[in-house]
Amino acid sequence: MDPVEEIKLRLDITEYIGRHVNLKKSGRNFKGLCPFHQEKTPSFYVFPESQSWHCFGCDRGGDIYSFLMEFNGINFRTALEELARAAGVELRPRTPEELEAESEADRLRHVMEMATDYYHTLLLTSPQARDARAYLKKRGFTRETIETFKLGYSLDEWHALRSYLLDKGVSVEEQVKAGLIVQKESGATYDRFRNRVMIPIHDRRGRVIAFGGRVLSAEDQPKYMNSPQTPIFDKSQVLFGYHLAGRAIREADEAVIVEGYMDVMIPHQAGFANIVAPMGTALSEAHLKLLQRLTRRFVLALDPDAAGIRATLRGLETARETLDREWQPIFDPRGLVGYEGRLKAEIRAVMLPQGLDPDELILDDPQRWASLIAQSQPIVRFYFEQLLQQENPDEPKGKARIIDAMLPLLRDIADSVEREAYIQEIALKLGLDAQTLMDRLRARERAEAVRRQAAVAPQRQALRSIDADIEAHLLATLMRTPELLARVDTLLTECQLEPITTNDFSTNCRYIWSAWLEISEHPEIDLTDLLPLEQIERIQTWVSTPPPDFTIEQLERDVAYTVLRIRERHLREEHQQLNTLIIEAQNQGDVIGQQYAEAMHSLALRKRRIQQALSDYTPSQKKKERL
Repeated sequence: MDPVEEIKLRLDITEYIGRHVNLKKSGRNFKGLCPFHQEKTPSFYVFPESQSWHCFGCDRGGDIYSFLMEFNGINFRTALEELARAAGVELRPRTPEELEAESEADRLRHVMEMATDYYHTLLLTSPQARDARAYLKKRGFTRETIETFKLGYSLDEWHALRSYLLDKGVSVEEQVKAGLIVQKESGATYDRFRNRVMIPIHDRRGRVIAFGGRVLSAEDQPKYMNSPQTPIFDKSQVLFGYHLAGRAIREADEAVIVEGYMDVMIPHQAGFANIVAPMGTALSEAHLKLLQRLTRRFVLALDPDAAGIRATLRGLETARETLDREWQPIFDPRGLVGYEGRLKAEIRAVMLPQGLDPDELILDDPQRWASLIAQSQPIVRFYFEQLLQQENPDEPKGKARIIDAMLPLLRDIADSVEREAYIQEIALKLGLDAQTLMDRLRARERAEAVRRQAAVAPQRQALRSIDADIEAHLLATLMRTPELLARVDTLLTECQLEPITTNDFSTNCRYIWSAWLEISEHPEIDLTDLLPLEQIERIQTWVSTPPPDFTIEQLERDVAYTVLRIRERHLREEHQQLNTLIIEAQNQGDVIGQQYAEAMHSLALRKRRIQQALSDYTPSQKKKERL
């Protein structure tokens, strides 16, 4: 039996999710407060019969794997291994190369833990660490926080750590690979970190993978030094503090993004745990995808100096390019319909008082920090104020540049009333008529709609019959012809439907899809890091099978039709679940909750759109004759 299915048979989803969510019996099912968004009335349900879960508040759902992946922010391979251990299922052994790479990573993480313990003990007990202890005390660190983050100290010696680890059986080669010592061309080595406060950097699972070192002497440079890239550490993929912030971010439904280590640790000490920081780099796509699993509300809280503002604006651009969108129809005078993406996230910015970092501000007045975050500016207003300082709003060309820079942000605002209010505000400050700005925005939207229509121009094509396993058929077609994905996503958005997402797949196909996307974005990742060998062999069979002799347009419409059929099937299942909950509530004399009505309305709307799209894509006899 497929180990994925065997694990699902051995583990009961209700019992497993019940370890993380307080579930109460509701008829034949169980309900509780959703762990993925804030709510006061339970809309999170577990269905024992289908061994699935669904939240009718945030419209997430899936099986035991998807729950663990969402809850812990891990990939499928990691979830599979964890559940296999819990179920007592033995996974197929990895290849010698995979085992070697995995063994090396485990060994390097073990070396990093040894170094962490060594540095931490030095900080707490060594006479040479007196200045380091004094520095941390001056910065406001308590003993509890020092132990929570396992802070340490590196001796002001060239070979202290090297000698310690050699005595523990760690080779010079392993120390170099871990980034702990530096090897010169001559072969000589020396400790990378010397006379620094050592800050362990953890991965999402709380394992130490790198260090940041803060100088104690003003003569030493740089002020902060990070570990180099290693087989277990890539700073563009890591957010400092993420391993401790996940639950707090979910509970607050907000992630605060700051600049440095201290800006995470001191707030955490004061009870503000929903804070993370990039590793000395600009906010990356990988960072935002990590956070998007937990919340759709982001507050950029960076330094008020020029560098901090530039970092904020870079983070804004990355966020706009990365975060999910919802698609809404727009029209031009000729009746052409296009779709504009509205950002499904709220991005805000907070300007810190001049000369104060978050840690200093919180130590001085924690309530002031809370107020600043609560009063953070919408990013539209923040960006506009920065543009007013960079351009001359009194000059016509300056006005035009400001407006052109603001248009993408204005288009991203989903609420039309909010969008118009910002247009009024911007027009007033620039001394323009609001209608002029509105017309410019609509002209830009119409131009982009026409461009998209011309680029797609879909023609009605005959569809071939699809395989019995339509999810596998969909995945196989996309993997053989990757360029289809963008084309089909465009067709779906024209029907006011979401592009292809993880929710279009179930169990095995869902995780193959996720892995394929991750490999597409990060080709340096090996597929064996994400999937078991059985699934990899399945993919290899798909890709090696010759594609049908179809044009790209025929394949495009075939894939679109397949997606619609899958969604129709999923909607029927969701409708059945919802009907069951309503009947159970009525039998128990409960008034049907608002979440039921909203969920049923949303379901009906999606059903109508899918049925309409299916009627357009299904080749009736008359359509066949015209073709």
